[in-house]
Amino acid sequence: MQRQGFNRAVVVLHWLLAVSIFFLFISSWWMMGLPLPSEELQFRAFPFQLHKNIGLTLVVLLIVMLYMRFKYPPAPPSAQDMTPWMHKSAILAHIAIYGLIFFVCISGYLSSAHTKWDTVVWWSFTLPRIAEANEDMNEFWGELHTYSAWILLALVAVHVSGAIYHSYRNDGIIRRMMRW
Repeated sequence: MQRQGFNRAVVVLHWLLAVSIFFLFISSWWMMGLPLPSEELQFRAFPFQLHKNIGLTLVVLLIVMLYMRFKYPPAPPSAQDMTPWMHKSAILAHIAIYGLIFFVCISGYLSSAHTKWDTVVWWSFTLPRIAEANEDMNEFWGELHTYSAWILLALVAVHVSGAIYHSYRNDGIIRRMMRW
């Protein structure tokens, strides 16, 4: 029997990524509004560590999702569901989204690596330092992190718009994505 929709693990990972990315965008606005740490104010460490941990976890989840996606590919959409240009556009959009998720996470890590604060993975162990504290490099990677995150947000908006479009068309794409 040929697979109709996506693998259950891929669907669950997709929604974990979506919720995590949404949380990271919201939490970053909140984090950046917090006062800078001092001897008396250390509470800023928790939200930043949480943000870093979710970002690092996203990279792992994305790798697992891509592995599952290639190991268990869904059947291609039928011609009545998607035209060839729609299918190619969807593939390119997904490649861009996956690439940007990786880039946003890696640039955030590199920005963090150039600060004086360590990255503690889920409050269990400290990642080895890969760079010395360097404010110029922190700022460089931080700006790349910010700008690429905004581009990712724009692509996610296009992705959601595409899902709404297919839902409105009632062309079977949404049912195909939710069928496992």
